[in-house]
Amino acid sequence: MGADPRDPERGLTRRFARVAALADVHGNAPALEAVLAEVEVEEPDVIVFCGDLTWGPLPEETLDLVRGLDARFVRGNAERTLLEAPAEPTERTRFQAERHDRDALEFIRGFEEAVVVEVDGLGPTRFCHGSPRSDEELVTPETPVERVREFLEGVGERAVVTAHTHVSYERIVEGTRLLNPGSVGLPYEGRPGAYWALLGPGIEHRRTEYDLDKAERRIRADGGPFADLTMELIRTPPSRDEAIEHAEMRGFSG
Repeated sequence: MGADPRDPERGLTRRFARVAALADVHGNAPALEAVLAEVEVEEPDVIVFCGDLTWGPLPEETLDLVRGLDARFVRGNAERTLLEAPAEPTERTRFQAERHDRDALEFIRGFEEAVVVEVDGLGPTRFCHGSPRSDEELVTPETPVERVREFLEGVGERAVVTAHTHVSYERIVEGTRLLNPGSVGLPYEGRPGAYWALLGPGIEHRRTEYDLDKAERRIRADGGPFADLTMELIRTPPSRDEAIEHAEMRGFSG
């Protein structure tokens, strides 16, 4: 293929007709299984995961599902926390440390800060977690234009995929298309399901249903300190308006 397509800073991007964008799985392996079954039918050229893949109740099962996929992986704030090994561990960080062996950590170390590929109809497209400047910045359809200008400074791509807020959206700000595919594992959409998107030549937001009762049995059996909150959120997710309001209150602290 010649030049390495993984170096976006050199402008080396590979072109794809269709890309499946998946984000914020958060260790919800049953939801990811259902989405990957639909993705297989759609036959995209590549899958891009936009961060926070395993941080949740079933990290080992989630990793097993993605190994061997033709995929690219963005590093989210959850991956960063996992690799940094906090000095004062909590019940959740200890659970995650126990469920990620050396091979799993080595795999996650290979995640990229951002992925840039060229998508038919969208052009060069940047995939990040929070925003291009921070994996913790919260970007929504209501994010003020002034802040959008700030985090797009120096970004050459005219399509930017964000994640982290667990809210799907699509908007254009001063010629740049911004979108979030939503969350596979913990969507804040007011309606259960697994949310993701197909890109190229347009943008198709998708919602995949899966068996919540079967998911609950698996999550409660092995999800440790994540089980209760995960089940609460996937059965009765916050509304979009609630999630957007909360995100914009937090915004970006620099």
